[in-house]
Amino acid sequence: MGQQPTEKQIESEVDAIRQWLAKQPHLPGDTISDNLLRRFLHSCDHSVERSKTVLELNCTLRNAAPEFFSQRDPLQPNVQAAFDVVDVIPLPKRTPEDYQVFLYRLSDPDPDKLVYNDYVKMLLLVADARIVSETNIPAGDVPVFDLKDVSLRHLARVVLPSLRKYMQYFQEAHPVKLKHIHIINVPPIMDKIMTLVKPLTRREVSSMIHYHPPGDPSFYDFVPKELMPKDYGGDQPSCAELKEVWRKKVIAHRDFFLDERTWKAEESKRVGGPKSNFGVEGSFRSLAID
Repeated sequence: MGQQPTEKQIESEVDAIRQWLAKQPHLPGDTISDNLLRRFLHSCDHSVERSKTVLELNCTLRNAAPEFFSQRDPLQPNVQAAFDVVDVIPLPKRTPEDYQVFLYRLSDPDPDKLVYNDYVKMLLLVADARIVSETNIPAGDVPVFDLKDVSLRHLARVVLPSLRKYMQYFQEAHPVKLKHIHIINVPPIMDKIMTLVKPLTRREVSSMIHYHPPGDPSFYDFVPKELMPKDYGGDQPSCAELKEVWRKKVIAHRDFFLDERTWKAEESKRVGGPKSNFGVEGSFRSLAID
């Protein structure tokens, strides 16, 4: 990374993308805020051309995954049930490097209650609510997956085509800078989990993953313990309390989520005809991950 751009340079970059958007009839430029454009620029190291590519891919993939990005009413019973089963929590304080930590874990270990597509839909509601409400863009993101209660029966609930879409979206089109990924409380079935996930994981992303068995204190070398919820001996509110904060934030943005056009390509209007969607090989995000 070179010198950080000035505010004037960022405004010029945003304007350049805005002018490009005006010439893309299939992209919903009127639903895309300047703050969102700043996020794409930040995640792509302020390359305007890369930002255009990743933004277009984001909108294209949203259109291609109605199971995640359509019928997004957060008050739907299936979405609320997903909140009850899985914790998806952006932690309230950032690391000393200004990284935003995301904690993912089961709050109800009953495998029969895990509906995979509803879980991903809920996760994406939280991710989008975070993007919409957060104006101070962090230097990077650090996902933490606590696999303490994950069993083979949970793996059996995974919908493989949906997992493929999830992995492509988050690795190639989500406007964040991944810094490192932590898997804590690594379970005995980790090899079987990796059998599912590894073929879908980009090399750059694989190199960021740190595995921590139960009781491994090295995790706190990356995420200071005081930033964690008190369930983990940290200084922050409990996971249950933090989840309710984010459940309420998602509901507060209900009108945003009910607009089916939001951030979504309309293929019938694309110059040159519809574009192929998931499964396309590409390296859009390779330059946006560091």
